[in-house]
Amino acid sequence: MTEDGGSGAGRRLRQLALRDRHEALGARFAPFSGWDMPLQYQGIVGEHHAVRQGVGVFDVSHLGRARLEGSQAARLLRSVTTFDVNRLAVGKAHYSLYCNESGGIEDDVFIYRLAGERWLVVHNASNADQDFGRLRSVSGDMASEITAETVMLAVQGPDAMALLGSVLGDDVARLDLRSCVELDWEGGTVTFARTGYTGEDGGECMVGVAHAAALWDALIEGGASPAGLGARDTLRLEAALPLYGNDIDAATIPYEAGLGFAITLDDGASFTGRDALVQARERPLVRRLAHLAARGRGVLRAGYAVHPPDGGEPVARLTSGSFSPSLRLGIGMAYLPVELAKTGGRFEVDVRGRMLPVEVVRRPFYRKSRE
Repeated sequence: MTEDGGSGAGRRLRQLALRDRHEALGARFAPFSGWDMPLQYQGIVGEHHAVRQGVGVFDVSHLGRARLEGSQAARLLRSVTTFDVNRLAVGKAHYSLYCNESGGIEDDVFIYRLAGERWLVVHNASNADQDFGRLRSVSGDMASEITAETVMLAVQGPDAMALLGSVLGDDVARLDLRSCVELDWEGGTVTFARTGYTGEDGGECMVGVAHAAALWDALIEGGASPAGLGARDTLRLEAALPLYGNDIDAATIPYEAGLGFAITLDDGASFTGRDALVQARERPLVRRLAHLAARGRGVLRAGYAVHPPDGGEPVARLTSGSFSPSLRLGIGMAYLPVELAKTGGRFEVDVRGRMLPVEVVRRPFYRKSRE
């Protein structure tokens, strides 16, 4: 699933429905997009490895969730999103974008098609209010905001589907990637999708607040390690997944970020930003989101300047950066001039006054073993 930055400073923080469960497991909290969120439990690196090597569970209930229902829901949703949702069969999901009239990305979202002309849309937390307003502006009462009445848990890792099958039933294990299903569970309903934001297998579960603690307990008792936003960020960066507010924003044209797969133009449908995106597709790119791996010791961070190897003026700044626990080196992303954003290109990043050599590499940074 998508994720977004922002400290939430200066606002009263919203609390998770399962806060007591997180506190009992030793969570350390931090403000994030208006919510008080678990940053880590026992340590970011350990939680990262638990997901890569086994299974972890994240409470991602800060993400905005909305439902659309009715015979016109697909048409109205299509009018504000870049992907042709009419192509989705019942039980399928797809990544999409909300763009402005200039073609810039105002949010990245996931859209799920449920039975009975019903749709679920998941937004980034920092944009949830404006995103829901966008839906209501075209669909009125057909749209309902359901964030407060539900909990969303992401279960990720090579052992995730086995655990989910044991908890939710064998049907989930038979789902293809980006498929979704509604399941009866313990007297409630779990909406499950085989999606995630870590580069690992697994899925995301949405459940009513009344049944959320029981689901969380079942996942923990089944062997899932609790994981916080710190590990979620290092995992998504290793998978080269963009973070809204860092790697993409309202000034980013989707093609620059490699997100053309989220745009449908051949159906002729009108949606916000379509004309600008048609023009952008026909123009040569000026810049491209590049993926940089350190070739020396040092940690890359967002905002650090990227210089040519001869020490000239900066050509870019990192949009994201971190230490990769899986690869044991610094990794980051930056928008480089397109003629420079070629695999094997060499640069230097100013890490607090010390020049750290980096190399442009293919995405993703981390690839799962094919054993």
